[in-house]
Amino acid sequence: MSEYTHSIEWKPFDASSYKIAIVSGQFNPDACESLISAAQEKLSDYNINKESVDIFRVSGSAELPVVLKKLAETGKYDVLIAVGVIVRGATVHFDYVAKMATEGILQVQMDLGIPIGFSVLMLEHHNQLADRIRAVSY
Repeated sequence: MSEYTHSIEWKPFDASSYKIAIVSGQFNPDACESLISAAQEKLSDYNINKESVDIFRVSGSAELPVVLKKLAETGKYDVLIAVGVIVRGATVHFDYVAKMATEGILQVQMDLGIPIGFSVLMLEHHNQLADRIRAVSY
């Protein structure tokens, strides 16, 4: 697989006053922890320290929207980040979970006017995981 490259160079800004919440699914826990670490590393580029980041865990990606909504409603956070890994299996379960997660997260953003970083990976096979996590880390 070819190496991921950015088409736009993002310039970090000072977001040191921001309060962030990361909500992560617990399926594929090693991958989710890698994504959380990558998010925290990227947040540090914006002068956001770990003390300004709260991490919440839910069962899986289908549960992300409800917790994101509750956190957004508190008014405590400037930005939310959704983390999850959904891998296609032999049934249609993947399609339903992916749809619930993506549409639910979009709905929270639109209804409550809070930006939500979307770090929910949807993969055909587990062997795609390393490449996708590496791409997210850039």
